[in-house]
Amino acid sequence: MNYYHFVRREIEPLLPPNPTRILEVGAGAGGTLKWLKAQNPGAETTAVELNSELREELTRNVDVALIGPIEEVLPALKTYDLILLLDVLEHLTDSVGVLRKLSSLLVPGGHVIVSVPNIAHLSVSLPLLLTRRFTYQDSGILDRTHLRFFVESTAVKLLNDASLTVTAGLMSGMQGPRARLINMLSLGGFQHHLAKQYIMLGQQTAGQVSQPPVDWKIAK
Repeated sequence: MNYYHFVRREIEPLLPPNPTRILEVGAGAGGTLKWLKAQNPGAETTAVELNSELREELTRNVDVALIGPIEEVLPALKTYDLILLLDVLEHLTDSVGVLRKLSSLLVPGGHVIVSVPNIAHLSVSLPLLLTRRFTYQDSGILDRTHLRFFVESTAVKLLNDASLTVTAGLMSGMQGPRARLINMLSLGGFQHHLAKQYIMLGQQTAGQVSQPPVDWKIAK
């Protein structure tokens, strides 16, 4: 199963109850939206995907499929109570601007779920410390198509700059036995060097955002 067919079930603890209009930007083949639709049969699912080769499969998996860059598709969008941007914003030249425009499409009480890679992960920071090197890759944290890099503070700030408060968060990529062992031996002190992604639940805030500390949980 390739990247376009991933189903992001790890976001389940962040999902608000009974969403009725769900938008996913960067939906791939629509597997995540199909999974959400199975849990919420009455929901309308809308997908935005850049890769036109996925059009046919995506159309089978979602109610509305829009092909093209999110910046061009924005005028065709409606309003939503749940918007997903999973591994998307790091690819955009104006990630804050796009997130701000999308968050303006939320109905009152609506939510966004955003995931971004953590550049402080040991797979990046340790080679930098020991060999002063990093190498771009075809996928993962150092994906060569990434235009933005994040650590915990800048990930949270990304949402705050779009007038969103982070109300819950998950750290993913810590499910393996080695990561669990390091986390246990360090008494949790290495958590932010073991997390490959920050996954955040955001809610629109009127006026200046007053961001409380995020109570990060480990994604399953």
